[in-house]
Amino acid sequence: MAVDESILEHIYRGESIPTLRLYAWNPPCLSLGYAQPFSDVDMTRPPVAQRGWEIVRRATGGRAILHTDELTYSVTAPADEPLVAGTILESYNRLARALFAAVQDLSLSVEMKEHGKPTSQNLNPVCFEVPSTYEITVGGKKLIGSAQARKKEGVLQHGSLPLAGDLARICDALIFKNEAARAVAAQRLLDRATTVESALGRVVDWETAAQAFVRAFEAQLGIKFERGDLSASESKRADELDREKYDHSSWTQRV
Repeated sequence: MAVDESILEHIYRGESIPTLRLYAWNPPCLSLGYAQPFSDVDMTRPPVAQRGWEIVRRATGGRAILHTDELTYSVTAPADEPLVAGTILESYNRLARALFAAVQDLSLSVEMKEHGKPTSQNLNPVCFEVPSTYEITVGGKKLIGSAQARKKEGVLQHGSLPLAGDLARICDALIFKNEAARAVAAQRLLDRATTVESALGRVVDWETAAQAFVRAFEAQLGIKFERGDLSASESKRADELDREKYDHSSWTQRV
């Protein structure tokens, strides 16, 4: 999360260019949306207390996501970049069409439907249960979860493509009224969301998915990427943001 914000700051100062970043998580991490209360997390249960799952708060909105067995993407760009210009929905639609093409490239039979209500109106603690605008689905089940933030520095959009694993694991780390409610939530999540492996019946590795994203973004958005590493300045600022913000309880654990 700190790296994404560092890149955005450098773009704002003209020291970096619009960036598509593709990454994975180790160890698994529960990420909360910007405005989501930390009280949604059950700190006493094994995933957090014993299995070493980490917790972070995103700069973007939405509800909780368990980052494991997935491809995560981020798009960072200045506010005047044509690809993210206009309203949030307009820019989200452009990026969604690139995401749509990426999962099509993986041989998934997907659909994209527009929903009328933004995710912020739903108080469900789990992101993948919540319908989002321009949602990408396969077999009627949600496949990609995304959220966008607009700041003075520019636009940051995060998203998650689950490649494999049990999506219901996230319910083990969240607060529910009782165990029956937890079981109901877990089943509801499995009914409404899916992974690439479940949809295709075979494993797709991270590198294959990443290359599909690169091809689709270039083709759909009419751009050509320059592969690059973080600059020394970006790395230094990311370390500062990690210490001062993302690894600090005043940010992560606010109610």
